[in-house]
Amino acid sequence: MRKVKVVTDSCSDMIKELRDKYSIDYLMMNTVRDGKETPASLDWEFYSPQDLYDTLRDGNRVTTTQVPAQTFDKKFREYLEEGWDVVYVGCSSKLSGSVNTASVIAKELLNDYPDGKIVVVDAINACMGEAQVAIKAAKLRDQGLSAEEIADQVNAVRNNVNQFVAVDSLNMLKAAGRVQGDDSYFGNLLGVKPIIISNTVGDNVPIKKVKGRVKMLEELAQLTVDAILDPEDQEILIAHADCEEDALELKELVEEKIPGANIYIGYIGPIIGASIGADAIGIFCWGKNVDRFPV
Repeated sequence: MRKVKVVTDSCSDMIKELRDKYSIDYLMMNTVRDGKETPASLDWEFYSPQDLYDTLRDGNRVTTTQVPAQTFDKKFREYLEEGWDVVYVGCSSKLSGSVNTASVIAKELLNDYPDGKIVVVDAINACMGEAQVAIKAAKLRDQGLSAEEIADQVNAVRNNVNQFVAVDSLNMLKAAGRVQGDDSYFGNLLGVKPIIISNTVGDNVPIKKVKGRVKMLEELAQLTVDAILDPEDQEILIAHADCEEDALELKELVEEKIPGANIYIGYIGPIIGASIGADAIGIFCWGKNVDRFPV
């Protein structure tokens, strides 16, 4: 059986420690500021998190692109030439066109590499929810499963990724077309923070509003505790948009409720950050199926 390479993209916000631990590669999207495209590196080689988030705090717009078709072609071709099959775990197709582009490129490439496999998985999640799906794929790879077997198993459980993300406002997400919800959740109410999830079809939707920072962090921790299953067998991931103090406090709250929890903290990366704005914070775990939140 051919060896398998697991690949994700910039929307996964997967920190280098986890990419190295699970031997996961990622393909870069781009941010666009003042007409200039810059690779959306999760290691922040091209600008710092503070640079991005201060730009957004100042009211400046940063737009994004999906993974370029030529990047898919180049990287997939390299993997196939080296004898790898590929499992690409891409950002929710409700939020990005990368899954569709990857599928088209994969079909074309396999005409030239009939012995290879490129399997495209729609994570139906973004940010570190997408990372959770990619990590699951890597764990299945390490158990010896083929690319197609990995995709089948991941597709069966991807709706068990639970995302709880608090934002200052949904207005940036709405402007970018990255959130669904009724009008009662939109606007800038002082101190009120909407909490969003990723639903069964991969849309971001708000489920509740909380008042104040302390209540927000307590609610994120409690939602996680209520949702999580088998916490000892997984990584809990916390992502923040340049509000590390909140992330550390959330980590402590979760550890109080789930002693021994294996928690990683990282930045919300350039692509998600450009849409969600500064000071957002989210937590991602495996747990109950999200079908309990109606579409």
